Amino acid sequence: MTSRDELAERLRAAYSGGAVPPLRSGLEPTDVEGAYAVQSINTRFWQSAGRRIVGRKAGLTAKAVQAQLGVDQPDFGVLFDDMRIADGGKLDPARTLQPKVEAEIAFILGAGLPDIDTSVEQAAAAVATVHAAIEIVDSRIADWKITFADTVADNGSSAFFVLADEGLPLHGLDLEGAAMAMEINGAVASTGIGAAALGNPLNAVAWLAQTLAARGEPLKAGDILLAGALGPMVALAPGDHVHAKVAGIGECSFTYKG
Repeated sequence: MTSRDELAERLRAAYSGGAVPPLRSGLEPTDVEGAYAVQSINTRFWQSAGRRIVGRKAGLTAKAVQAQLGVDQPDFGVLFDDMRIADGGKLDPARTLQPKVEAEIAFILGAGLPDIDTSVEQAAAAVATVHAAIEIVDSRIADWKITFADTVADNGSSAFFVLADEGLPLHGLDLEGAAMAMEINGAVASTGIGAAALGNPLNAVAWLAQTLAARGEPLKAGDILLAGALGPMVALAPGDHVHAKVAGIGECSFTYKG
C-alpha cells in the first residue's frame, strides 16, 4: 500500500509533471482521515517553501455533487497567497493542467472563529465583507476521475481564485436568493443562485469554522473564505475571458492567457 507521504509527493510532482492516476493504491474513495492527512502533508511542505495561507475554500457544497462522489459532507482546501489572481487580471495557461471555472460568493473575516460549535449567527457576525468571486479549480488527477478522497488529498482540487475588489458589508444582503451569471467571452456559460452553496453560503462559513476549529486550525481575522460553487463549473480554453456577476453583491473577471 502506498504511504501517505508518497501520495503527497506524487501530487506535488503532478503540478509540473502532469496529472497522475487516481490515488487508489493508498486511499479508499471515502477515506476522509487519510485524504486530509495527505492534504496536510503538502500544506506543511508548501508553507516550509514560503507559501502563506490566506484562507480556505469549501467544496462539494452542492448535494448533487456530494451524491455523485458518494459522500454526505462538503470538503475544504487551503488558499495560499500565490493562488490569488487580481480582479481583471490574467492567468497564464501554463500554470494549469485541466482547469475549470465556477462563480462563488466569498467572505473576508473581520474576526476569528475558534469555536467548534460555531453557529451561522456567529459566522455572520465575524464577516467583514462579502465579495463576488471566481474559483479556478484544477485536478492533479488525470481526466478528473476523482473520488472524495482524491479531491481532498489534492487540496480540494484548488488552483486559483479571483475576488472582486469591492466588497460589501453583510447586513441586508440576500445571500440565498442572489442570482449568479458567469459569462465566458460574452456568452452566459453558467447560472445559479446563492442557495446552491449548502442552502446559504453562510452555512459553508459555519461548517468551515467548526471543522477547522476541531482540527486545531481555527479561522482567523483576515481569512478569505470561498463558500462553494453557485452553478455548474465550465472548462477553460486559452484566451477565454471570464466574467462573473452575483446580483446585489458584485462582479469580477479575469482572462485565461499568458
